[in-house]
Amino acid sequence: MESNKQKIYTILSQISDPEMPFLTITDLSIVRKVDYSNKQISISITPTFMGCPALDVIKDDIKNTLNKHGYKKVKVLVQLDPPWTTDWMSDSAFKKLKENRIAVPCHSHQSIRNISFKNFPQDLNAKVICPTCDSEKTKLISKFGSTPCKSLYKCEDCSNPFDYFKKH
Repeated sequence: MESNKQKIYTILSQISDPEMPFLTITDLSIVRKVDYSNKQISISITPTFMGCPALDVIKDDIKNTLNKHGYKKVKVLVQLDPPWTTDWMSDSAFKKLKENRIAVPCHSHQSIRNISFKNFPQDLNAKVICPTCDSEKTKLISKFGSTPCKSLYKCEDCSNPFDYFKKH
């Protein structure tokens, strides 16, 4: 039974996030639980943002991908408690965000180069570091960026606009 769960997790790790296709749903750690019994799969997911517009696409992608791999009885459940947090993201997700010029949630005195991505302290006054030049001189342009889970910022040093993946 455990080998089937591992196969399912491996399949899920190949499903891209529809809004940030360089990340997978497992990079984001939205997959909370996989149950497999009597050839029935039940996947519990937690969206990154309440009211996430990509939620239906993610649910369909999970079902369709597992169906293509021979799993026909798939149920996707949405779990809102506990709410998703950026603390659940993998180290790989943070690196991929920066590589794609999206600022990652981090503490004001830490740089992306030496940051430990686990267990960030909540700091609503944390500096947002420019993903292009690593400057802390950034300015909020809009609380909402290209998706509800991101804000739009501009770097005052290199003048580049960029998305910031909100800490929550």
